[in-house]
Amino acid sequence: MTDNKYHVPVLLKPSVDDLIVDKNGTYVDVTFGGGGHSKYLISQLESRGRLIGFDQDIDAEANLLDDDRFIFIRQNFGFMKNHLRILPGVMPVDGVLADLGVSSHQFNTADRGFSFRFDAELDMRMNRDIVKTAKDVVMHYEESDLRKVFRAYGELSNAHKIAYKIIQARAEREINTIADLMDVVSVGLYPPHKKNTFLAKLFQALRIEVNDEMKVLEDLLVQSVDVIKEGGRLSVITYHSLEDRMVKRFIKSGNIEGVQEKDFYGNLIRPFKEVNRKPIVPSEEEIKNNNRARSAKLRIAERI
Repeated sequence: MTDNKYHVPVLLKPSVDDLIVDKNGTYVDVTFGGGGHSKYLISQLESRGRLIGFDQDIDAEANLLDDDRFIFIRQNFGFMKNHLRILPGVMPVDGVLADLGVSSHQFNTADRGFSFRFDAELDMRMNRDIVKTAKDVVMHYEESDLRKVFRAYGELSNAHKIAYKIIQARAEREINTIADLMDVVSVGLYPPHKKNTFLAKLFQALRIEVNDEMKVLEDLLVQSVDVIKEGGRLSVITYHSLEDRMVKRFIKSGNIEGVQEKDFYGNLIRPFKEVNRKPIVPSEEEIKNNNRARSAKLRIAERI
């Protein structure tokens, strides 16, 4: 059974209500997590409706839905198309839902290493079967590669200083834990009143690198063209500008670069059209009840 302590679903009704085009259709929740979106989605389907859930985190299996219309696949959603092809009569589907946020469960479980509120091993793996951890990035990446990670994925203007400090520190000692890393970056890299903002960006950058999140999102978007039927929909909730920019560009152009191509008559060549011109954001009440919703943006597109 789903549990709000695991994760409170963000933008629940708009992300699901505007996704469903056929109550007897087939839908995919590629970020099952605590099952909040899936539970609501399947409640809106009729008897012949189906829902397939993906999640790479083994902890999500504790939340599986007790419903014959539900199938769970423990796998990274970057492999969505391959797994859906195996299931008879599934493709193309009527809709795909993705909530790209880290779950409250992952943030609040200290030993997962996602939050700087706790001390733990530098881990940050969403799938604990993979080998690379945040410690591997911090301890073994070249200085130039660390700069790229912090600049590209954390959008940190002083990425070069952060990388240099880490290189200098690890030459003298191991950086194994969150406390070790916090000690390295605690002096001279941010003003005191911006500590939390700085650390949030730093941890975001490491997490994205460990889990290859931007490449996986690109794979999902590209695969959605083949997976979703004409008239079906794609519903994506993002939490930072890197994700939102990629989703926005893909919907507008059919590629992550945002390069728009036109046919002979001047019509845009693209696989999706926007359902909502501007992203849907949480209400003040939702943010008050769930502070982690504050940066969420929902974009919905229809397969042309």
